Order: sequence, then structure tokens, then C-alpha cells
Amino acid sequence: MPKRHKIWVCKRQNPASLYDPDFKPFSKCSSMVTFADLSVIFLTESANNQKLMLEYEKFQEMQSKMMKMQEEYERQLIEKEESKQRDMERQTEYYETKLQEMTAKLEQANDESREQNKEYEETKKQIEEDSDREILDIKNNYEIQLRREREENIKLKGETGIMKKKFISQQREIDDHKEEINRFKSEVSKLNGEKEKMKKDIQGLRKEIVERDDTIQDKEKRIYDLKKKNQELEKFKFVLDYKIKELKKQIEPRENDIKQMKDQIQEMESELERFHKQNTQLELSIKELTQKLKATDKEMHLEREKVHDIKAKLKQFKTDLHNCVGYIQDPKMLKETIKALYAKHVRDDITESASVDADIQKEYSRQREHLERSVASLRKKLAKDSEIHRADNVRIMQENVSLIKEINDLRRELKIARTQIHDLEAALGMHSKKNKNDTAAVAAFSSKGPSALMQSEMEEKNKIIDMQKLEIKRLRMEITDIEMGSRPPSSQRLPPVQPAIESVG
Repeated sequence: MPKRHKIWVCKRQNPASLYDPDFKPFSKCSSMVTFADLSVIFLTESANNQKLMLEYEKFQEMQSKMMKMQEEYERQLIEKEESKQRDMERQTEYYETKLQEMTAKLEQANDESREQNKEYEETKKQIEEDSDREILDIKNNYEIQLRREREENIKLKGETGIMKKKFISQQREIDDHKEEINRFKSEVSKLNGEKEKMKKDIQGLRKEIVERDDTIQDKEKRIYDLKKKNQELEKFKFVLDYKIKELKKQIEPRENDIKQMKDQIQEMESELERFHKQNTQLELSIKELTQKLKATDKEMHLEREKVHDIKAKLKQFKTDLHNCVGYIQDPKMLKETIKALYAKHVRDDITESASVDADIQKEYSRQREHLERSVASLRKKLAKDSEIHRADNVRIMQENVSLIKEINDLRRELKIARTQIHDLEAALGMHSKKNKNDTAAVAAFSSKGPSALMQSEMEEKNKIIDMQKLEIKRLRMEITDIEMGSRPPSSQRLPPVQPAIESVG
């Protein structure tokens, strides 16, 4: 037998042990047999390749899982960035160790394959001298095993197709996750833009707080100046006693005049109300006549439609009669057309309807003339009454304007006089406390007030200050809410607004 067809064979009863990659043939085999040189190499390489494919598929599966987990952690980047980073590092280390283990196994399998090749080369020389008596049996066994291997190869090809489909589906899922990651990144950029916008709003609010602090300081300076002016006004309180008495004498006749003018205004208002009632009655009568006129117009429109219908019928009759004239040379046809014309246009009640229509037309024209005369007379009366009422209204309005002007002047003078009296009385009340210390004098002045105008101005300034403080407090709460809602996850913090609030307090 040629040398290339020799091969070693174990004397064990299970020849399938040759396909076991963990089986060490030369430690247990003592007999030799010859066969094709390349078949054993192909079988061992196919077994090793299958193991390599399995290991590579496992590696691919592990790598796809790692990518999925990485994408999942990237999707949760906004909420748990730091924790996700740690988990990703841990998972990366885990899969790297797995990858190293798989690589080590792969290298180990390659080493075993190389050792088997070396052992094969060493024993090949010994196998060539062995007998051929078991060649047929081994050949049959190999044919059986070859059929099995082919079936297994077909099965593995099917599984490989399934794995390819799974790989394609997983690749699609990876692409979908990448698109989702891009979408989340765009959302993150939008949120960062909103965060920058909120930071700008916070800076604007801080500037507004500083400006309000400046205005409050200006108001406090103004209050201090007003207090100084009030102290200066104390010097003039004795001069105003005589003016108080004179103003009281002037107020009494003015009040009497105001009372008389109020009575006169009430009388004018009652007269004006009476005129309004008359106008309302006239408007109601005008509406009633207008409705009657509308009804008359409607009836007239119906009559016009009737006249239009009659004209149309007459025109149709003339047309039919003209058509009959065309048969003047044919008596028979002329007779037939005349009969048809009579049957079409003539009715039994034509005389009765004509007489009834004439009576209705006469009654309609008589009622229309009567209503037109009534409407014309009422319009003339309405125009005359409207002109009279308009003149009265103008006269009353002019009188009211002059009276209101006089009343306003009197009220203004009365208010000024009362203010001066109040100031003088307050100044006289303050005179008895002149010898007290400055703090007590200022407090008494602020409570009683030498001048009502000054007191009202001070109260207004205090109200403005309180409103400014409340506004600053509200702005501070808004800034706190914005900082709590849009604070960045890093350790950087915005500067506090406490000093501005403390300066206001």
C-alpha cells in the first residue's frame, strides 16, 4: 500500500475516540494502521474549527451584550451619569476578563492542536510499517462516520443560517439603539440650552435685586430728608393760628353754597329722568309704527309678486296666441291650437277671481295711503320732539357742567382749607412737646404729623419700601426654585444672593 495512505489506529474498540479533541491517542494506542494522510488532519482541524466557531460565537454574543448594556447606560446618562459610569467600567472589566479567558482557551486549543500535529509527525514513521488487515473495517467505520459528519455539517449549516439571521436582527437593534442615543443626545443639548437660559434669568434677577436695593436706599435717604423738613416746619406752627380762624369763617358760606347747588342738581336730574321716560315712550311708538310699515311692505311685496306672475302668464298667453296665428291657413290645426290654448289658460272662476283681485287691490291701496300718511305725521312729530328734547338736554348738560365745575372748585378750596386747618392743629398740638429730646419729637411727629401732605407722602414711601421688600423676597424664592430645579450635577454652584437680601433687611 502507498505511503500516503497509511495512518495510525488504536486497538480500542471505539474508533470514534479519534474525533475527541481531549483524547490523547499515543498514550493508549499501541497498534498502527494506514489510511489517507489528510483525513485525520482535516478531521482534527474541523473539530478545532468547530470549537473555534463556538468560542467566536460566544465571544460575539458577549460583545453584543456588552454593547447593549453600554447603550442602556448611555440612555440613562441624564439621571444617573456617575453611577452608570461606574457600572460600565465594572461591566467592561468583567467582559474583558471573559475575553481574556476565551482567548486563553483559544490559545490552549491551538497549543493542543500543535502538540497533536507534533505527535502525529513523530508516530507517522512508526505507523507506516503496520499491517493492512483492519483496513476494510476501518474504511467502513470511516464511511459511516463520514455520513454522520455530513449530516452534522448540514445541521450545522442550518444552525449557522439561524445564527446569521439572529446576528442581522441584533445588528438592527444596535442601529435602533444608536438612533435612540442620538435622540437622547439632542434632548441633552436642548436641556443644556434651557439650563443656560435659566442661568441668564437668574443673573437678571440678581441685577434687579441690586437695583431695587439701590432704590430702597434712595427712598430711605428721601425719608430722612423729609424728617428734616418736618423738623423745620415746626418753626412755622405759631404763625398759622390766625389763618385757621380765617379759613373756618370762609368755609361755612361755601358749604351752604355747595348744599344749594346739590339740591339744584338733584332737581335737574329728576327733570332729565322725566325727559328720558318721554324719549323711551316715543321710541316704543316709533318701533310699533316701524313694524306696521314692515308688514305693509311685506304685503306690497306679495302683491308685486302676484302682478309679476300675471304678467308672466299674459306674456305666455301672447306667445301661445302668436303660435296659433301660424296656423291661420289650416282651420283644423287652428281649431286644435285654440282648444289647447283655452284648456291651458282659461278657468271657470276667472270672472270671480278678477273681481276679488280688484277689490283686494283697492283695499290694499287705501290702507297703504292711510299708513303712509300716519308714518309721515309721526315722523314729523318725532323730529319736532327730538329737536325739543335735544335742546333741553344740551341746556341741562351745560348747566350741569357749570355746576360741577363750581362744585369741584369749592371742594378743592374746602379740601385745601381743611388740610391747612389740620396742619395748624397738628402743629399747635406739637408745640407743647417742644422741650423733649429729638427722638421723641420725631416719633410724635411721625405719629400725628405736622402736615397731612407730608404724612401721606411718608406713608406712601413706607408702603413702597414694604412692597419692594416683598418683591425682593418673592424674587429670592423664585431664584431658589430655579436653582433647585435646574442645578447642574457637577460640584459647581451659583453664588448666593443672601448679602443683597440682608442689605434690604
